[in-house]
Amino acid sequence: MFKKKTQPVINEAQQIELAQKDHRHFGPLYERYFEQIFRFIFKRLGGNEEVAGDLVQQCFIKAMANIGKYEDRGLPFSAWLYRIAQNEVNMFFRSEKKNYSVEISDRQLYSILEESGETGVQQADLDQLIEIINNLDETQADLIELRFFQELSFKEIADIYQISEANAKMRIYRLLEKINTNWKRES
Repeated sequence: MFKKKTQPVINEAQQIELAQKDHRHFGPLYERYFEQIFRFIFKRLGGNEEVAGDLVQQCFIKAMANIGKYEDRGLPFSAWLYRIAQNEVNMFFRSEKKNYSVEISDRQLYSILEESGETGVQQADLDQLIEIINNLDETQADLIELRFFQELSFKEIADIYQISEANAKMRIYRLLEKINTNWKRES
């Protein structure tokens, strides 16, 4: 009689510990997070698949090279990867001295408006909202993108920025207030 050999289930913390001891164990972490990090970078680059692939590769190379420095501080491992990815994208834009664009769907715009308490908007209002978002600084644009385009929770955003969840929520709501004020001023 044959028995199927089963591998013990390894949780994320154990996988990280194995990868810290031997880089050959980094593969499962790569496989687990590749798609979401790729999507994050791809959207930040406005859909440039080739450059996104390169930056994701750089992100994971840096993560693997620095896994020994990773410390579990109660934040998800993905927050550490998002910070590396965000730094890679920012370094890319600085080196290229380019502005980037992100395609925004009407659904995403309505999501921003809903959260800021606005209803019953016209297409001209959406165009105006896009203009306001385009004039945000890099950190503010990152917050809008993470919350409304990547659809991350306040907790996930807090983990990426290494701030409290309440602080993440406060920053986003203040930013929505600023957008709302600018929008009303331009109306």
